[in-house]
Amino acid sequence: MQTGKGILIPSILKVGNGTLKKIGQYLKAENLEQVVIFFGNGLIDLFGMDVMDSLKQEGITVLEYSELDTVDIDDIITLAFAMPNKTQTVISIGGGKVIDAGKYAAFLRNIPFISVPTSSSSDGFSSASASLLVHGKRTSVPAKLAYGIIVDTQVIRTAPDKFIYSGIGDMISKITALYDWIFEEKSGYSEVNDFAVMIAKKAVNSFVRTPYETIKDELFLKELVDSLAMSGIANEIAGSSAPTSGSEHLISHALDKILEVPQLHGIQVGIATYIMSKVQDHRYVRVETVLRETGFFDYAATLGMKREDFIKAIEMAPSIKPFRHTYLHEETYRELAKKIVLEDEVLQKVLV
Repeated sequence: MQTGKGILIPSILKVGNGTLKKIGQYLKAENLEQVVIFFGNGLIDLFGMDVMDSLKQEGITVLEYSELDTVDIDDIITLAFAMPNKTQTVISIGGGKVIDAGKYAAFLRNIPFISVPTSSSSDGFSSASASLLVHGKRTSVPAKLAYGIIVDTQVIRTAPDKFIYSGIGDMISKITALYDWIFEEKSGYSEVNDFAVMIAKKAVNSFVRTPYETIKDELFLKELVDSLAMSGIANEIAGSSAPTSGSEHLISHALDKILEVPQLHGIQVGIATYIMSKVQDHRYVRVETVLRETGFFDYAATLGMKREDFIKAIEMAPSIKPFRHTYLHEETYRELAKKIVLEDEVLQKVLV
């Protein structure tokens, strides 16, 4: 699982149609034979049989399995240390919540974590941090990069479209995030890791150039998931989230604080990416084309997102990560971003 100077990469990476039914084979090949499984809400009924049958066929013992609907750090600490001592790996099957919880539990027990996302809503399934509730506030805590990533494109396809749109928004954001990181280095605040930039850039470029008829195409979904997985690895190389999370993510994190009910992470990030690509005057035609042609903008326009919330979020953005120096950390660019929110033709149709 290790390369070079201690950079971790997943030992199992399986993305394709029907991988969920082969989970037993993948674990057996790595000698992981005593497992604990966490399922997202309602997912035991959907996927439980397939997973259990696959593990049973390979003689893998499921020590415990349960549905999990908490990202409260105290609950997860309790859970982690209640797992049997002979547990060799933690498997999380579901959305962001259960993946973050399982990832952190595995981190606390220092055992491998197997990430099995059932939607493509963000790159969280491949990142080395977890978003948990600490004293009631969403906080990013260190975890570990998944030892295994298993994604069944058939499962991703059957998830509601909004999760695919969210993944598209999170993926396209690498364009503005990388530009922010390079800007930060030029401003003397940071040092760019060229290899991490290369991986993140390849990931986003490969995705935006994928031909597709619909967003449910096998090739499109595989490219989306592969590219999101590569993003997590770019962060691992950089030792931070800088390659994949810039000013556009700060806007989304600010919206999470402002709104009682925020939208999906990748939806907010996608809109913020479009805003920031115009601010940076960098690849905004490409960003707009992807978000328009995939149907992302049409979907976002049904959500009633408010201009004034984005204005507030832009103002708040620098305070989210005061140690960074993105475009939004400079007042001139914040003013320009607000102007774009108010006057841009595309956003006239998307925001209210």
